[in-house]
Formats: sequence, structure tokens, C-alpha cells
Amino acid sequence: MANSYHTALNKDYTLKIRALLTELPVLCGSFFRAIDSQTSVLTRYAYAVDLRGFFQFAAQQEDLYLGRDIPSLTAADLEKVQAYHIELFLTEVSFYQKGEREWVNQERAKARKLSSLRSFFKFLHKQEYLPTNVAALVDIPKLNEKAIIRLEPNEVADLLDLAENGEGLTERQKAYHEATKVRDVAILTLFLGTGIRISELVGIDLGDIDFDNNAFVVTRKGGSEDILNFGDEVHQALRDYYAVREKQSALPGNERALFLSMQRKRINVRSVELLVKKYAKLAAPLKKITPHKLRSTYGTMLYHETEDIYLVADVLGHKDVNTTRKHYAASSEEHKRIAAKKIKLRDD
Repeated sequence: MANSYHTALNKDYTLKIRALLTELPVLCGSFFRAIDSQTSVLTRYAYAVDLRGFFQFAAQQEDLYLGRDIPSLTAADLEKVQAYHIELFLTEVSFYQKGEREWVNQERAKARKLSSLRSFFKFLHKQEYLPTNVAALVDIPKLNEKAIIRLEPNEVADLLDLAENGEGLTERQKAYHEATKVRDVAILTLFLGTGIRISELVGIDLGDIDFDNNAFVVTRKGGSEDILNFGDEVHQALRDYYAVREKQSALPGNERALFLSMQRKRINVRSVELLVKKYAKLAAPLKKITPHKLRSTYGTMLYHETEDIYLVADVLGHKDVNTTRKHYAASSEEHKRIAAKKIKLRDD
């Protein structure tokens, strides 16, 4: 049976893409049909948003399409786009105002927008709609390496303890804690014990868990299904939550969801992000911990235990092992502390 969450998600974003296509040149339809089987619906949606942003910018440029109806643009019209137009667009989106709201795009966001334009113009060039791929002439913004943040073993224990006992929560948070603590512990334990993505976690259905074999089904990025295993701690946390979940009555359309919100709906990504943030601020106040950082924590612990980078890549669902090596074979905070103690500036 198809996963209910991902089926609904795919339908929702497919409709959003169709709506965006009505604001784009007709040739964009050919592009999206061509990449349909090679990309996830979320990737295609991001492409559509980026292309809409570019053509909205282009419609304001006197030497491009000022006053033109964007959907009516032809291949001949798209030949007018030069590399400097794309560079101007990337400069424009660095900071701009839309209504009363200010928008800022850092280098990574601009690199993604350029990647979308490169893919689009590459397709047009490959299909001989355009003589060149002008987007390929624009340099990708330089990306500074981000520090890899993850929890240390003592912080992992503190995080789970806090989720269980609620120590340090505000009075308002404590009012809800008794009703959600078993669920919260199960969510945090599942992140830390399997390394799944947040989209994979919120999409789990009740029927996806096999307690006899300590395994569960996840829908990966791109829509493929995978079977992951879990250990005894995850088993117990999920069992405890199942005892609670079986007594809950979900709202219509949410009956199959494993994790429910206080509103008896399938818990969403934003709610999980806030849940993790709430406990992490107490367990590791100097670190900005997100669900993805819990995934990083699991990947690091698994690599340190096994020293098998291919196993880590397989479990985390990475298609490229170099991605895994970059993030999980790096030095841990423990190693950094050891290095700090090795240098003495004065003799005793």
C-alpha cells in the first residue's frame, strides 16, 4: 500500500507546479516533463519557484521583457537572455523587499537558483531551442564551508533525559509535556537511533513498523522506499509510544499516521523542528540543533563505531559516498579537545 503521507505530498506539490507553470514560458513545460522521472517533486517545485523568480525579474528589464506576457515568450525571446542578466538577477535577490517584508538570500540560496537556471538553459540548448547555455557562463557563488555541528554522547543522554522528565521547561511547556513526552522521546530516539531525515519521520505510517524484526519502511528523497533496522532502545521507545497512540483517535485522513500532533493530525515538519529546538536549547545551549543535526550525530556515532563509510552511506540513504565522507568522517568535538590539550605554551 502506498504511503499516505508521500502520496498526498506528491499530489499537493504536483498541483503547485502546474499552477506555477501558468506563469512561465510554454517551453518550461517541456523542461519539467523531461526531468519528471529524474527528480523528486520537491526538487521540481524548487526549480519552478526559481524560474518564476527569474522571469519576474526579467519582465522588469527594459532590454529583456518589459511589458511582455511571460507565458507567451518563445525560444527566440529566450535567446535575448545574456549571462549578465543572470548575474544581475543573483545580485538582485541577495536583498530585496516584497511588500513590507525583507528577503535575503545567502550564497547557498543563490547557488541553488543558479543551478535551476543552468539546468533549464542546458535543456533548451541540448534540445536545440537555443544556440548556447548562457547560464553556464555564470560562476557559481563561492560557498564557505559550514562548521559541522552535532551532539556529543553526554548531550545525547541529556537530550533524551530532558524529553522524559521535562526539567528546565517553562511552565507553559510543562502544561503540555505530560501529554507529549512519550511521543517526543520516541521521535528523538528514532532520529538518534536511525539517522532518518525529518521528511522520512513525519511520513511514517502505523503499518510501516515491524517490531518482530526491528525494522521499518521509509520513503527516501526521490520517492524510493527503503527498509531500515533499529536497536533495542528505539524498539522500546516506539513500543511505549504505540501504547499511547493506540488510544488516540486521529482526525479523518490522518488515521494511518504514526506520529500525531496535539490536534490529532499527522505531525508536520515545522512541529518536529520546534520540538527538537525546545529540548536541544536545554541539552546543548551553545549549539543550534535541528533534526538534521541529530541525523549528523547518528552518522558520526555509526562511523566511529564501525569505521565503515560505505555502511554509513547506505544506512543514511546517500547516493554519493563522498557526501558521507565529507560530513561523517570529520573530527569530532572530542578529538578537537584532545588536540587542544596536546599543546603546552609554558613548562610546568
